[in-house]
Amino acid sequence: MPSMQAAFVIPQPDGGRLELRETAKPVAGAGQVLVRVRAAGLNRGEVLYRRAARKGAPYIGGVEFAGEVAALGEGAAGYAVGDRVMGHGAATQADYVVVEDRALMPVPANLSWEEAASFPNVFITAHDALVTAGGLRAGDNVLVNAAASGIGVAAIQIARVLGAGTVVATSRSAEKLARIAALGVTHAVGAQGLAATVRDATGGKGIDLAIDIVGGPALAETVSVMAMGGRLVNIGRMGGRMGELDMDRLSFFGLRIIGVSFRARSRGQTLDGIADCARDLLPHLASGAITIPIERSYQIADIEAAHDFAEQDSHVGKIVITL
Repeated sequence: MPSMQAAFVIPQPDGGRLELRETAKPVAGAGQVLVRVRAAGLNRGEVLYRRAARKGAPYIGGVEFAGEVAALGEGAAGYAVGDRVMGHGAATQADYVVVEDRALMPVPANLSWEEAASFPNVFITAHDALVTAGGLRAGDNVLVNAAASGIGVAAIQIARVLGAGTVVATSRSAEKLARIAALGVTHAVGAQGLAATVRDATGGKGIDLAIDIVGGPALAETVSVMAMGGRLVNIGRMGGRMGELDMDRLSFFGLRIIGVSFRARSRGQTLDGIADCARDLLPHLASGAITIPIERSYQIADIEAAHDFAEQDSHVGKIVITL
């Protein structure tokens, strides 16, 4: 049976360790595509899951990738062998991956493998939060919390290319805010001063759509700067699950708090999200209006070093594994 190299997470009592192993090369089934992976993104969530892996079977890491179509399963449509593709799936940090044809997107000619592999996860997630859940409208004032995160960087750019008005970005790091300024941020806020910044930036109206990755610690302040009919979409809870909520503000301003998670969805719903993201964003990616900042690239043999760097939480651009 043909084999391939893959980066496995090996669960252990003190947290998962990483190990390169030879394993069976997957085969495309009905409606599936086999892709020769050239690069795979490394995301914060994967690092957290690896650290929490204390029992269970070893698994191949990764949720996004870019590469060339190697084979088509029966009924798979839309692609041909040799096409450059990027996509979202599981077990992507390996020489080959199998996904549904609907999980793939064509790679624009202007993108490198590293850039293409860094697009799917954060841009699909951010697009879903802004457009599908948040109902982004042209002219909306948008707030992005933890804006230097991967999802934050994606959300800023999506808001800009889809016609948002003011885009306010927050981060505890002044250095990170400076690095993302060119992406489409109109106002940046550090550890203090959100209320005054939003008031001045929006002429007193407030924020129409907030994209939150921080969670509990940011809830009260975020709600306090929302406009009438504002929508707060929570994607992550990096700072904690629990927060204070002013119920009067929620009611009197007609606010909506919306929680989203792809883990709570069917695979069909996830595939719909991929298609929606491709429809709205691929033209902007191909034109260069959306850019993919790459912080560091590592060969798969150095995946432990990639995880170690990710845990420092000092990066703004993506971390990529090449194969």
